[in-house]
Amino acid sequence: MTSELLILIIEAISVYFLVLWAHSLRNRLGLAHFYALIGSLTAVMVWVTDAGVRVNIPGVSFMVGSTVFYTALLLGVFVVYVFDGPRATRIAISTIIGVSIMVPVVTSVLQWQLRLSNPDMTSYFPPQSLRIYSASIFAAFADLIFLAVAWEFLGKPEFNVRLWLRSFLTLLGVLWLDVILFNTGAFAGSPDYQKIITGTFVSRFVISVFAFPFLYWYIAWQSGRNGMEIENRPVLAILREVTKVRLELSLAQREIERRKEVERENVSLIGSLKQALQEVKTLRGILPTCSYCKNIRDEDGTWHQVESYIQRHSEAKFSHGVCDECMSKHHPEVKC
Repeated sequence: MTSELLILIIEAISVYFLVLWAHSLRNRLGLAHFYALIGSLTAVMVWVTDAGVRVNIPGVSFMVGSTVFYTALLLGVFVVYVFDGPRATRIAISTIIGVSIMVPVVTSVLQWQLRLSNPDMTSYFPPQSLRIYSASIFAAFADLIFLAVAWEFLGKPEFNVRLWLRSFLTLLGVLWLDVILFNTGAFAGSPDYQKIITGTFVSRFVISVFAFPFLYWYIAWQSGRNGMEIENRPVLAILREVTKVRLELSLAQREIERRKEVERENVSLIGSLKQALQEVKTLRGILPTCSYCKNIRDEDGTWHQVESYIQRHSEAKFSHGVCDECMSKHHPEVKC
């Protein structure tokens, strides 16, 4: 029993470090390799859980699938959400759920294939309970969503929860939620339901205490290494991201429509200015003028009085008066 427990601890430490190390390489390699690792661990978790591999110590039974692999997946999704945001987290969740759905499908296909070719080998892929698989997939999806919600809720400034406590309570809350959802969906109504719930609560508490140092150490190390503050997002950021994207698209569409309206107004204004310019009459160039009467010759060779020519070729209007010099010359009796 001691050797089995030691092997379980070594397995858990190794897989936890593998997941966290893969995530730490994201700045150099991106997250593609991390998602591949998450998908692989999901498949292994399902197969190991189906095989019923467990380690028993007095009073507590540890399922290898949940103790090692499921907890490692939780740590992976946890750090992705903290450092990479809701979008990357949804990709990780989709990977886990997708692989969880594919494993029973592949198992069923292999069973059918072996039944046709070699019925004696069907024991290698024993039939699985649809109820247990459904409960597992639903619980995993709810757990991972709850992880993001609980992390943001406990991170509200008014609560002032320390980082280590925030990490531990979130991890423990997810593990205990999984106990309720999975066991209720898979075993509710069976004689051992209450016993299973009680025993799993205890084992998950032990697992959270064991896994928490890895999680807290990694979050503190990464935030300190990159000199970044952990972002406080809205509580439902993991669910509201799609709404946010839609809102941004709506705002962008409104901005496009506004700019189109401004452009239409500019086109109309330019047209009005062009029309106004066409209506403006200007005088430019050399005007042939009679050196005696001062009449002006137009382009057709016709002579016009200065007043009439200017009025025809501009917007100017004339009124008449008498200058001082002409007044003295023609009306000397009028004193200026």
